[in-house]
Amino acid sequence: MKTKVAWGVLGVANIAVKKVLPAMQKGEWCDIAAIASRDLAKAQQAARELGIRKAYGSYEELLGDSEIEAVYNPLPNHLHVPWSIKSAEAGKHVLCEKPISLNVKEANLLLEVRNRTGVKIEEAFMVRTHPQWRAAVDLVQSGKIGKVRAISGCFSYHNRDPKNVRNILEYGGGGMMDIGCYLVFTSRFIFGEEPTRVFGVIEEDPEFRTDVLSSGVMQFPSGHSVFTCSTQLVPYQKVQIFGTEGRVEIEIPFNAPPDKPCRIYLDNGADPSGRSAELIEFPTTDQYTVQGDLFSQSIREGTDLAVPLEDSIKNMAVIEAVFRSGKSGKWEEPGCDQ
Repeated sequence: MKTKVAWGVLGVANIAVKKVLPAMQKGEWCDIAAIASRDLAKAQQAARELGIRKAYGSYEELLGDSEIEAVYNPLPNHLHVPWSIKSAEAGKHVLCEKPISLNVKEANLLLEVRNRTGVKIEEAFMVRTHPQWRAAVDLVQSGKIGKVRAISGCFSYHNRDPKNVRNILEYGGGGMMDIGCYLVFTSRFIFGEEPTRVFGVIEEDPEFRTDVLSSGVMQFPSGHSVFTCSTQLVPYQKVQIFGTEGRVEIEIPFNAPPDKPCRIYLDNGADPSGRSAELIEFPTTDQYTVQGDLFSQSIREGTDLAVPLEDSIKNMAVIEAVFRSGKSGKWEEPGCDQ
């Protein structure tokens, strides 16, 4: 019989109460035991709505609960590292929303704390374990599309709310941190390599000072990846993986729907319009359920995490290099030793 891991949640962010927690509660390994907010009434309301048995009026109280084994951290970006460190030092394993930190220096602090405390710390890149992405990697590694030489991706939405944390610079807002990180992560994931240099073009909102239109080129040993992300464009997302003998298109790569099947396309190029592409459909899957169960299973069985912290540091190094390039107008090399 499986013994579920007792989870505590820091904050009542929308992504937590509307998406992640309901999904984790459906899993075989997760018990959402407590939720905390700086406003006790908000924590109590979330607890009632989600059937969570404990509600706390401070994060410190939750971390002091001896029942809690793991913490989910969906706080605003600038609080990811401080509260992940406090959670780890309280002996709790940590699943932290992306981006894992605001910069490489911060991310390296997490690595030191993980090594010192012995807890597990993972960045919540739920795409890593979704069946559609695992299938895409299998197609690439099997040589089904020949040698992968190029990847292109777009991810955008439109949000001009000045009170939204995504539009507050001091909170780590902006498109690269919020959604560009996925485009960097999946390119590295597919190539199975690190980019040797990157070039970025960044446009900032004059009021928010956050990046609202960011594009980048990543040069890998095996090829190139190009991407665009925006917080002020029509909502859209797509990833194309181009090989010497075929192409894989991921229809909804990042916000994979939890209530209907996902689809990818395998195209041999016979019809330039793509009409000859083979449709590959996957059973309905909630990627947050999978993510939570795999993290909990790693705690119980000592298995490896899907996204090691070392990998998250490399991802942050690429994001930093994109920002540096946007300012310098030159190619920049990612660096993890900061």
